Amino acid sequence: MALTVEGVTLSIIVGTLAAIVYSLRILVIMERRIARMDMNLEAIVKQIMREELKIEREERNIAKKLSTITKKKKKR
Repeated sequence: MALTVEGVTLSIIVGTLAAIVYSLRILVIMERRIARMDMNLEAIVKQIMREELKIEREERNIAKKLSTITKKKKKR
């Protein structure tokens, strides 16, 4: 059974629509993966910021202690 021109045209249209639907599915999957990566990066950055703040606080405390020690030594 040979396909007519209408049958061939319909097959091409259906194939194209199937390819578009498949491409959209892949795009949605990729977008979800990228969103998860972005969330993970945000969590890592927040953790690094917390560590940086701890380090800065400790540096300030050490600097205060050193300044009080040097002031005491100068008074003697």
